[in-house]
Amino acid sequence: MNSKAKLILHPVRMKIVQTLIGRKELNVQQIQARLTEVPQATLYRHLNKLLEGNVIQVVKENQIRGTVEKFYALNEQEQSATGDIQKLNRDEHLHLFLTFMTHILGQYEAYLQQDEIDLVKDGVSFRQAMIYLSDQEFQEFIAEMSEVFLKVINNEPSNERKARNISTIFIPDAKK
Repeated sequence: MNSKAKLILHPVRMKIVQTLIGRKELNVQQIQARLTEVPQATLYRHLNKLLEGNVIQVVKENQIRGTVEKFYALNEQEQSATGDIQKLNRDEHLHLFLTFMTHILGQYEAYLQQDEIDLVKDGVSFRQAMIYLSDQEFQEFIAEMSEVFLKVINNEPSNERKARNISTIFIPDAKK
């Protein structure tokens, strides 16, 4: 499978894309400040893969003492991989979903490997709920969730702010 969805679902590239969501334009140092666990050489390598895949673009360049500082942003035509995802077969969808779940599992395992953890203080939770909604109610629900996310997605890192990963998965029940 050679799709943009697969390109984006690599753990490091997914973090880069998540960092640029919300029409952010960031240079390597700003991205690195948000992804402190990613070595700089690795960050450059994955930025280049996203550039080659046309997922991100260089939106500005500043000449600074003989070097060029590049600012990256999501490619506006590629803000959604929906069209690409529609072309995948069932096995490819399952593979992407397993990659996504493995990424989440890795994040949780890394959290648990820390010397000191406090699940309550850190706000760790995972839940599943079945809700019954018409198509219209579901679209309204998604719009309301998006509004809530938009209020916080552009918050900048600071000493008071801790990075928190939120993953959502919507799966309709299988028809009987």
